[in-house]
Amino acid sequence: MSYTNFTLDTDADGIALVTWDMPGRSMNVFTEEAMRELNAIVDTVAGDAAIKGAVITSGKDTFSGGADITMLQKMLTTFATEKDKDVEKATKALFDNAGTMTGLFRKLETSGKPWVSAINGTCMGGAFELSLACHGRVAADSDKVRMALPEVKIGIFPGAGGTQRVPRLTDQQQALQMLTSGQALSPQKAKSMGLIHEIAEPAKLVDTAKAMIRNGLKPVAPWDEKGFKLPGGQIYSPAGFNLWPPAIAILRRETYGNYPAAAAILKCVYEGLLVPFDTALRIEQRYFTEIMQTQEAAAMIRSLFVSLQELNKGARRPAGVPDTKFKKIGILGAGFMGAGIAYVTAKAGIPVVLLDRDMESAAKGKAHSDSLVSDQVKKGRAKPEEKDKLLSLITPTADYADLAGCDLVVEAVFEDSAVKKSATEQAEAVLKASAIFASNTSTIPISSLAKNSARPKNFIGIHFFSPVDRMMLVEIILGKKTGDKALATAIDFVRAIKKTPIVVNDTRGFYVNRCVLRYMSEAYKMLIEGVPAPMIENAAKAAGMPVGPLALTDETAIDLAQKIMKQTMRDLGDAAVDQKQMALINTMVDDHGRFGRKNGKGFYDYPAKPAKKKLWPGLKNLYPQLAAEKVDYEELQQRLLVTIALEAARVMEEGIVTDPREADVGSILAFGFAPFTGGALSYIDGIGAKAFVKIAKKLQKKYGAEFKAPKLLLDMAEKGETFYERFNPYSKGDVKQAA
Repeated sequence: MSYTNFTLDTDADGIALVTWDMPGRSMNVFTEEAMRELNAIVDTVAGDAAIKGAVITSGKDTFSGGADITMLQKMLTTFATEKDKDVEKATKALFDNAGTMTGLFRKLETSGKPWVSAINGTCMGGAFELSLACHGRVAADSDKVRMALPEVKIGIFPGAGGTQRVPRLTDQQQALQMLTSGQALSPQKAKSMGLIHEIAEPAKLVDTAKAMIRNGLKPVAPWDEKGFKLPGGQIYSPAGFNLWPPAIAILRRETYGNYPAAAAILKCVYEGLLVPFDTALRIEQRYFTEIMQTQEAAAMIRSLFVSLQELNKGARRPAGVPDTKFKKIGILGAGFMGAGIAYVTAKAGIPVVLLDRDMESAAKGKAHSDSLVSDQVKKGRAKPEEKDKLLSLITPTADYADLAGCDLVVEAVFEDSAVKKSATEQAEAVLKASAIFASNTSTIPISSLAKNSARPKNFIGIHFFSPVDRMMLVEIILGKKTGDKALATAIDFVRAIKKTPIVVNDTRGFYVNRCVLRYMSEAYKMLIEGVPAPMIENAAKAAGMPVGPLALTDETAIDLAQKIMKQTMRDLGDAAVDQKQMALINTMVDDHGRFGRKNGKGFYDYPAKPAKKKLWPGLKNLYPQLAAEKVDYEELQQRLLVTIALEAARVMEEGIVTDPREADVGSILAFGFAPFTGGALSYIDGIGAKAFVKIAKKLQKKYGAEFKAPKLLLDMAEKGETFYERFNPYSKGDVKQAA
């Protein structure tokens, strides 16, 4: 029998080699067809007396990325369509579909023939669950090999036996940590946990796997043998009593109950380890069916997998523009931002010219890269030779003539129009006519800066976030005259450095900063109202934000907030800034010298390590404090999310962002907007426009005009629309769902 996605070859010893190599794909994934074929292969191996066992490996550089997420989407779509007709029947169908992969892997595990998984590269999700169902597991000794069950990161959990096999192979504490965090494991870590048996040289991977079968590998999983004991002890044991109560408390502390999938993992493991294995798999299947019906799963799958993947593949890239192969990139300004951009560019293997006003400043910028990569080497995340290569790609200079031949120049000089004008003119004087010039400005409109350019069609904004090496989002800002080639080149660059691009039309603050400033502003209002600072920060975290608004202000600097407010007043008049908030910031900066983390004093105090930061006690003396019992804690959470979501809606109404995928993904990657909601617009869609407008009107009546719903939302509420219906990113048919 021939297969499309696999090949099956049996050697002289009777060992079958199953090679997974899907045509037309860069990575193997489980599709319905692939599972049907694997099912047939399991039957062939089990039914052929000449076959002693089987090794499964990949014909690609990676092993597999797991299940094709479109299968899950299809399941969800079918359920949504059918549940209104017969919810019990629809739920049963969802349950049966959820068990397909579970049943296939259990069939392999109990087939009576030994199976070994030879893991040659990335092995994620369902592919690692397949490997765990094999009787032996060998991983290549390579930095390219990473094993993980990362499903919790997109709102679901390992539902094909992962929650049952992992805690039967390793101790429950390590199992829970791995499953609830989605952490990736190196071969060494996986072996120390007992999740794989051997590590082999890449060239000897398959031979090592075959040797396990030749040496008498038993075709029985440990949990199917009589007398099996759990590693680390039973649930009801001293070890279990010490683990489970704190584990539940830690999960609550870390998630605030916002992630149903994470809670379901604990339930699956706890309940599953108390019963026989096949019953445990059924428990897992039931919880998986339940989680698949949650709003959180649907929103997170869409934004954090499908949309993210589409944007990373260049969904917003203009069609018909040839790809840019970067030979040389220039960075103007070797300060913190410029140095960070140089680092990520060199890390991508692209030569960089790092220019500043003198060689000393430029060399200092390169030293930033030296520091970052040296830290990676120290932690074992990079090799010394990788450090040498990266640093060799960065050329510090003070001479604009060295920019000759650059395909792209990114300007990251001081945020001053005159300084930027000079840098633009000097750079363009030596650049080739086809080169693209980008500004990393965070406050000055791109169309205004483009007036300094002799070729505004080639002028664009590429706005990075700090710190550049860790922040995954980049805003690409279109000026009024920016051409398709500039946009395509900018997207190509952002993709080359492995970051996610979103495309934004020109406006003050662009998209992300407009939303972030609303978040901070609402916190200032709360302080002025007398809400205790700890309640503000805790409410933000309970709402799903990774960092409280006061801590975030400290990170970006309170004196920067002061400068932005003053500049806004100069540009738009005093009424453009809440004067009570201006007074609060002036008090912090001018009266108390509290600039934020950078000087160790902000809304928080920053003592020397290892002591942790703590809120400045003086905050409670700035305004009369409300008694905690008089503060509506849930309303605080609501205010912080609603103010951001309203600004995102305004940005869509103004046409600053035109694609809801970019608004959602951008809000999560840039400032961590409650990921379980799927992003700022999905938050509104999840509540429903009509219900959201009702909430906004209530808050507007109580707290002011910033909660006024834009006309767009009022219209959507009247028509019962969602953002993904109103601004359907697939309506033109030019972007397909990710596979």
